[in-house]
Amino acid sequence: MKKTVVIIGGGAAGMSTASRVKRLKPEWDVKVFEATEWVSHAPCGIPYVVEGISPKEKLMHYPPEFFIKKRGIDLHLNAEVIEVEQGSVRVRENDEERTYEWDYLVFANGASPQIPPIEGVGLEGVFTADLPPDALAIRDYMENTDVKDVVVIGTGYIALEMAEAFVAQGKNVTLIGRSERVLRKTFDKEVTDIVEAKLKEHLNLRLNEKTLAIEGRERAEKVITDAGEYKADLVVIATGIKPNTELAQQLGVKIGETGAIWTNERMQTSVENVYAAGDVAETNHMLTGKRVWMPLAPAGNKMGYVAGSNIAGIDVTFPGVLGTAITKFMDLEIGKTGLTEDEALKEGYEVETAFIEANTKPHYYPGAKKIWLKAVADKESKRLLGLQAAGAEILPRIDAFAVALQAGFTTKDLFFVDLAYAPPFAPVWDPLIVIARVLKF
Repeated sequence: MKKTVVIIGGGAAGMSTASRVKRLKPEWDVKVFEATEWVSHAPCGIPYVVEGISPKEKLMHYPPEFFIKKRGIDLHLNAEVIEVEQGSVRVRENDEERTYEWDYLVFANGASPQIPPIEGVGLEGVFTADLPPDALAIRDYMENTDVKDVVVIGTGYIALEMAEAFVAQGKNVTLIGRSERVLRKTFDKEVTDIVEAKLKEHLNLRLNEKTLAIEGRERAEKVITDAGEYKADLVVIATGIKPNTELAQQLGVKIGETGAIWTNERMQTSVENVYAAGDVAETNHMLTGKRVWMPLAPAGNKMGYVAGSNIAGIDVTFPGVLGTAITKFMDLEIGKTGLTEDEALKEGYEVETAFIEANTKPHYYPGAKKIWLKAVADKESKRLLGLQAAGAEILPRIDAFAVALQAGFTTKDLFFVDLAYAPPFAPVWDPLIVIARVLKF
């Protein structure tokens, strides 16, 4: 029997869900309602569009026509879902409201910037960096305004990436955070010390400062904190995001302990035939088994695949996340997977840790660069719990460690992994093997 699937949100999770359903059930009616004109978009690319190294058009993996013509998805752009009821949704599009019925409903409507109570956030020249339209707005503003001084408020991944985008263009950048260190929630101090040293080489880093106001006559001119004031021709607020759960709550969908939509391993919510995927949904942590909300793109795409599979009758389960992530500031790469020492201690583990500085190649081969690793393991069982890295060529180490975590490796297992070696690529004692040896087994 032909079914109608309504998906709210045309980002990574939404289009992954829609594409999977249509592949398995091509005769079904799959409708996607996206509030913007962007579909299958890549918010992670926003800083690079702002920096000018990536064209705005490439923020969409595929154009809307691809999904409509090639995959047969009924895609509605600039269509905002304003009300959800059992069996139907009300949508505002083309200056009118219409009601559409559904047999299956998917919440894939992501997350929104969490704006702190700062006076003056409505001034011209004040932006967030959440969706592709933000990148376009910032670029347009820079092209039409003499921007010399930029203030970025926040100390997370997006804040650092946006700060880099302006530093790379020769702007005077001030990065302001109310916490005592950058990336405080995701990295231990040994790693953030390295990051902060790199930041200070390129910008004015202001920590332990609470932003009070943004001031200017018609547009932003300065930022006021509880410790000083800073010139600002342009301000970016990157102080975190929150899941868009308002529509789900209209339907009585259970909201989890993280504040995101509760889902089971099949991405089903507490309401029959209603699913959630992507940044709006919570999941499990693979190591702790506890509920977590980690709005990251790889998980969002896979959640959509799982939701679409189950809607179409194929039993697929989502195992959860490790929180594997990577970013950079200038030539310093920063990444992690699993638990930090702080997180492991809060979870009740008795831990063993190691922190090393190594080289990415043998000393006799040109091009060797520094890499710093911090690993965490359970003290008794020696099971690996997490890795943090900074420096150069960290991606293969982070990814290899993520596989080791998911496989339940101990420090001994990691030590004896048969990693490739040749002087142009790595030292004979790869930094991963060295840190396993330092952790002992």
